[in-house]
Amino acid sequence: MQHTQQATKAPPPGRSGIRRAFFASLTGTALEWYDFAVYSAAAALVFGDLFFPSEDPLTGTLLAFSTYAVGYLSRPLGGFVFGRLGDVIGRKKVLIATLILIGAATFLIGLLPAYGSVGVAAPIALVVLRFAQGVGVGGEWGGAVLLSSEFGDPRRRGFYASAAQVGPPAGNLLANGVLAALGALLTEDQFLSWGWRVAFLLSGVLVGFGLWIRAKLEETPVFKAMQAEETRPEAPIREVFTTQPRALCAAILCRVGPDVLYAMFTVFVLTYATGELGMARGSALAAVLIGSSLQIFLIPLAGALSDRVNRRLLYGCAAVAAGVWPFVFFLMADGGSWPLLAFGVVVGLAIHSLMYGPQAAFIAEQFAPRLRYTGSSLAYTLAGLIGGAVAPLLFTALLSSYDSWVPLALYIAVAAAVTLAGLSLGRDPDGATDEELARVVHAPESAAEVS
Repeated sequence: MQHTQQATKAPPPGRSGIRRAFFASLTGTALEWYDFAVYSAAAALVFGDLFFPSEDPLTGTLLAFSTYAVGYLSRPLGGFVFGRLGDVIGRKKVLIATLILIGAATFLIGLLPAYGSVGVAAPIALVVLRFAQGVGVGGEWGGAVLLSSEFGDPRRRGFYASAAQVGPPAGNLLANGVLAALGALLTEDQFLSWGWRVAFLLSGVLVGFGLWIRAKLEETPVFKAMQAEETRPEAPIREVFTTQPRALCAAILCRVGPDVLYAMFTVFVLTYATGELGMARGSALAAVLIGSSLQIFLIPLAGALSDRVNRRLLYGCAAVAAGVWPFVFFLMADGGSWPLLAFGVVVGLAIHSLMYGPQAAFIAEQFAPRLRYTGSSLAYTLAGLIGGAVAPLLFTALLSSYDSWVPLALYIAVAAAVTLAGLSLGRDPDGATDEELARVVHAPESAAEVS
């Protein structure tokens, strides 16, 4: 008994370790979304002509966007492969591997020869690299969440896990900043010829920084405890599907609403503002950048708030607001006023922050610690297929078919209802389990002191 009492007083990881874990988590997801934004711009502007030449420019563009979809379709494979490894061999090793895979693929895209130089090998190589990016991304998110949250105090998991959630706005802002700088420094011909490659090659800087941070980290205390107790799973994927189906359903469904809302207020709003409201693309983009800038601060604040109030309740209230706000937004924006459009986008992304900040912690808490990497990765990648991957296409199809914003708003409301269903299936956090695992790591030292 004395041994146990001494072990409970073992110190948590130092502040420097927790800070490194937080930034290591953030850099990985920032790289993912940097790639997301840069690839979207390149697919729309240059990939059609360079890699998919056709007499019909639209055909080339559509083929270029098809490689974008490949990145989503390959994510579940990354979730299966790297999620399993993260629960078997450790969080740190897998996260180093996923970061190298994502960064190397992005960097190599910047070096690819065009169709005119090597023929059909060019688009094949582009598809293969895009597939590799998706596989890496599929294994990155779940580990990034655990890297920061399992180093921190379980009672502050909402804040620490939000590091992975800051990545999307940070990556979007970084990518748009790089593209804006290249646009200002280069002529259009220079950008189309070689300037776009610079944006991809710069990903190497992010990868190097991320690896420098991650290489200095120890394995998370939770995984080290699993090693000490020899409780690592042998078949984590099978265990998740057979022993925790409710947790997996809850984790998948809770992501749908935030993904669809984010697609509306960062992607489709640009199309709607320029095509339906007649605004300049720069004006619409400015509204999105303002909202994204605020998210960098709002997301960790929302995560921290969810540590003080019931996490599911906060998430649920934000989901209700997400279902209502689009109706207000479209009514305001229909007048063509940029200030009202910008206000609507900022509020929409603020509501998204209130869901997205607590989301990582909520998903991780649904699974037993020994299955967290696998469960979180599967939830993230499978939810992406029914949420973020198809949302822009459905928005476009609905607006084209009905020539009205009402079906768009209804679609978001349904997605928010799906999230509420996921939250109702979920459970509240059990920080005691993590604290007990953390004590296992320090128990040998405490036992030695007692003896």
